[in-house]
Amino acid sequence: MTPDMAVGLARQAIEVTLEMSLPLLGVGLAVGVTISILQTATQLQETTLAFVPKILSMFLAFLLAFPFLMDKMISYTRDLYLSMGTYIK
Repeated sequence: MTPDMAVGLARQAIEVTLEMSLPLLGVGLAVGVTISILQTATQLQETTLAFVPKILSMFLAFLLAFPFLMDKMISYTRDLYLSMGTYIK
């Protein structure tokens, strides 16, 4: 395996990781900012008020994004196994 191959493999792994994590992180960020704005507007500083909606929204986002996430994981793993011969040389 050449250094260029190793860098390409690492880059691809990081790209797939980001593609898989960004939808969930985006939902968590949006819900967190919305709850923070509501807490600031109502002057209600309760930690569970911010925690529970974030957890529920992240769980719902995971359920909705699960087919996309599995498709990404399967295609990345398949591509990795199919190109294993070129990495071993």
